[in-house]
Amino acid sequence: MAEVLSAIYEADFLDCSYGFRPGRSAHQALRTIHDAVISERVKWVFEADIRKFYDSIDHEWLMRIVEHRIADPRILRLIRQWLEVGVLENGVYAETVEGTPQGAGISPLLANIFLHYALDLWVLQWMRRAATGPMRLVRYADDFLLTFERRADADRMATALAERLAKFGLRLHEDKTRLIEFGRFAAANRRRRSEGRPETFDFLGFTHYCGKTLDGRFMVHRKTQRGRLVRKLKELRQELKRRMHTPLREQHGWLARVLRGHYAYYGVTGNSYGLRRFLTQAVRAWHGAIWRRGQKRRMSWDRFNALLRANPLPPPRLVHVWRGRAA
Repeated sequence: MAEVLSAIYEADFLDCSYGFRPGRSAHQALRTIHDAVISERVKWVFEADIRKFYDSIDHEWLMRIVEHRIADPRILRLIRQWLEVGVLENGVYAETVEGTPQGAGISPLLANIFLHYALDLWVLQWMRRAATGPMRLVRYADDFLLTFERRADADRMATALAERLAKFGLRLHEDKTRLIEFGRFAAANRRRRSEGRPETFDFLGFTHYCGKTLDGRFMVHRKTQRGRLVRKLKELRQELKRRMHTPLREQHGWLARVLRGHYAYYGVTGNSYGLRRFLTQAVRAWHGAIWRRGQKRRMSWDRFNALLRANPLPPPRLVHVWRGRAA
């Protein structure tokens, strides 16, 4: 069913949407933001977060939206059954009165359909009718950013967006939604006002900040988001502790796969330091796990380094190399 609906709606979805669509990825959304800030006159970034989006989707609104495109009553009946199937947790059944079913293969597509009508098309219309300067929307699932040249447009959009989402029973997260001054002019403008360095914003696991190339031109830099890094390292240490007594060869194989997976997502131009930091902490966590399992003879760093030379871990690697021009 998800494949059939995806084929139908793929013709309708806008270019600003990147999440859970065939041939599109989070790195394409990141690259779009990167190129927009460098090549366009972006001065303001509106970082938005919808509070508990997947748990707050109104079933009636979603069905009305789907019925706008789908007329087959059998498909509509199946979708409603998926929405109202309920949740069984620890033997206790709870009805689902709003939100999409967690873990269901069709949930990301239904969320995309909902935001296509509730957000994407509306922003495009608002841009044509109310914006006085260029602006851009980049959305990955329920995470999205808006870029502006003019502060007045950003302020009016913030008010209009809250009203638009409220119409569909959604709310912006007050602590995670903010407007920041960002772009190639931000540093000079803030210095003129005797303010600090430009603020940063988080998007899809990366912290974006204003920087410069070696020859002094403006460039958008990215690093692994601190919260994501801390959480990933915590999970890694817990898993190494659980695997403490498995053979070292198996531990090495598992840790190598974790590192390659981390590099595959976070290996973006400008994040070399973040990759090296993750590798260093992973090596220390592995040594700590091996050291704890020894009783009579602990694993010293000399023995551990010899183990690493015999069984090297994958070195940091930039998988997504962006060679866009600097501003």
